[in-house]
Amino acid sequence: MKKIVSGILICLVTVAIPDELIAQKKPYKTLEEAIMSGRLLRGDYGPSNVTWIEDGLKYSFTRRDGRIQEIWTFDPATGSEEMVFSTVHHTFPGTETPFEYLSFEWANNYRYILFQTRFRPIWRYSGNSDYYLYSLDDQSLRLICEESFTAEVSPDGKRVCYGKDGELYDYRFEDGKQTRLTFDAAEQLYNGRFGWAYEEEFGLVQAWNWSPDSKFIAYWQSDEREVPIYKLTDFSAKHPQYMEVPYPKVGDPAPEVRIGVLDVETGINRWLGVDLQGGYIPRIYWTSKEGLLAVLWTNRAQTHIKLFFYDVQTMSGKLIMEEQSDSWIDIYDFWNRKLHFFLFPENREEFFFLSDRNGYTHIYRFDYDGNLLNQVTDGKWEVIGFETMDAGNEMLYYVSNEGNPLERNLYSIRFDGSDKRRLTHAEGNHSVSMAPGGIYFIDRYSSINAPYQVDLMNREGTIIKKLVDNKGVQEYIQKKSYAQTELFQFTTSDGTVIDGSLIKPMNFNPKKKYPLIMDVYGGPGSQEVTNSFGTSSWHQYLAQEGYVIANINNRGNGGYGKTFERIVYKQVGKWETKDFAEAAEYLSSKSWIDAERTGIMGHSYGGFSAGYSLVMHPDVFEAGIATAAVNNQVLYDCIYAERHMGLIEDNPEGYVQSSISAHAGNLKGDLMVVHSLMDDNVHPQNTFQMIRAFLDNGISVDLKIYPPGNHGVAYDMRSRIRLYKDYFEFLEENLK
Repeated sequence: MKKIVSGILICLVTVAIPDELIAQKKPYKTLEEAIMSGRLLRGDYGPSNVTWIEDGLKYSFTRRDGRIQEIWTFDPATGSEEMVFSTVHHTFPGTETPFEYLSFEWANNYRYILFQTRFRPIWRYSGNSDYYLYSLDDQSLRLICEESFTAEVSPDGKRVCYGKDGELYDYRFEDGKQTRLTFDAAEQLYNGRFGWAYEEEFGLVQAWNWSPDSKFIAYWQSDEREVPIYKLTDFSAKHPQYMEVPYPKVGDPAPEVRIGVLDVETGINRWLGVDLQGGYIPRIYWTSKEGLLAVLWTNRAQTHIKLFFYDVQTMSGKLIMEEQSDSWIDIYDFWNRKLHFFLFPENREEFFFLSDRNGYTHIYRFDYDGNLLNQVTDGKWEVIGFETMDAGNEMLYYVSNEGNPLERNLYSIRFDGSDKRRLTHAEGNHSVSMAPGGIYFIDRYSSINAPYQVDLMNREGTIIKKLVDNKGVQEYIQKKSYAQTELFQFTTSDGTVIDGSLIKPMNFNPKKKYPLIMDVYGGPGSQEVTNSFGTSSWHQYLAQEGYVIANINNRGNGGYGKTFERIVYKQVGKWETKDFAEAAEYLSSKSWIDAERTGIMGHSYGGFSAGYSLVMHPDVFEAGIATAAVNNQVLYDCIYAERHMGLIEDNPEGYVQSSISAHAGNLKGDLMVVHSLMDDNVHPQNTFQMIRAFLDNGISVDLKIYPPGNHGVAYDMRSRIRLYKDYFEFLEENLK
């Protein structure tokens, strides 16, 4: 390696474990044992399917015992629990098949539960299901609809809307009457449903919303008839059978959408006059005014957004707010599961918006004429997302990384920006489930020093009940070899401070030299390094076998402000891999790392990061693994790729330079490429074009093809074990 980067190593682990105790711990006998025991490191994440009910005074949750599922309610004020449903008492109506469900939803009177059952996946998050309505009064189950894409109880608790075969339907509880609401679906034309690209890149599955008064349903109509079809097959049949996916790649025709509004009682359908202008409508919101719908538009490059208000009775629209940027504008946060950057309080003619207009993501408050009332939060840190609000007391609850970009904490603040308070205080990274109005919240958190803890808290930040302490994880790592995560920082050659994490080999000896493997992702807005407990059994096995495992929050990642993240705009790969290379060089300056045995691996965007690192920094990395990798941004979907690269006509050279194929001739190290033929997300076309580029340069790489399987490559536990064995054998051959 040619260049050593200066930096400082900050180890937060202070507990010394005696050598004799380490020697007594049991190692993993096989890689298979390690992978299978991953759940023992993850532990218990606390109550599942949590739903706050009765205005946030109670919550319901699911308990499991084998195949038996039970719904319980918990009252924080009294500490009392009550079981309200158990599958042990029910079969699917008309059969002897035991009843089971994927998820459930309460009607607002809490006398009915709508169950989603028999889920059959279509895309990553969506699929068809059968929906059953359960009455707590007579304990009856009745089928509402079959093979339906989505279903939701109306706010008044009197009916269910559901989508099926691209149409929307209404079901009334009172008399069981079913009414079809839309009538024009066709092949690749859907009402109340998105296609692949909208679902994947804008984060929503349900393409319709009830109005708060249950009078209207606003919905997307998605027209993909001009979107090119990509075909996938695993070649399992004698004559290959192909799955067809409407998939708009860079420069292709994008899905055409329009917004309809249905009057549920009359069946009248009206179309809003939004001029799409070749762009997208990623969000709609009902406001606090009856019949007033907010519609968010963005141009195709996603650098310009407009918020319109439409009166759904008159169809008159008004531009309320717009924002433009020299790079992309986020309207949700995929990585932190924050789906909405707009928030509309009930009974108030104002709204809140998350924007990075001042360099960091903060909360801004507007009235219904689009006037900025005030900036609610400010500072050189990022608001991650809204949790809930207490509109009557003008109080917002939100999560931010104030004080430490590696942690998330819950805060409350008044609408005018005063009286800010931090409500979570334990060291680590917090994720919360908060009751409406902020009365209570469930706090899930961990740190590099402690596995997940789950607490029930009140709005003052006081623990009401410890729900999970994961003593079992603590006991497990006392018996089993466990290498704890350490956090570090280093400074790049151009003066940027980068956070990282590393895991040293078990029985670490600073007098020995170890190979380094960087296991990375790197994509825009993501953040892999946090102050969280290490739960990867794959990393633990590598540490047992004598590897140092590292990762960093490279430039392009979220959490560090707009400048840090958007430097990658129109040139993805350049700055990410520069940071990976300099991190590897910095770590290799340590006496206990062998600078001649440095590898990098990753999956999806991480696969691109690994492959691109090897061709752009061939003197740094000796070996790499690129799994399900985007080889060329042109081959990925237009919503994601154009968001970060701009339109291809505006940045043709940038697209060329950001492809692995364009630099294939630079490869010096050993590379393994892995892909599934049924990957509907990153198409195997990426891998085969990459392989062709290497062959054209007289270079041979290892290629592993998994015919079935989706974007995750492995299609069952046996193939998953095989996948990790492939990884390990490659690393052993090329870095040991």
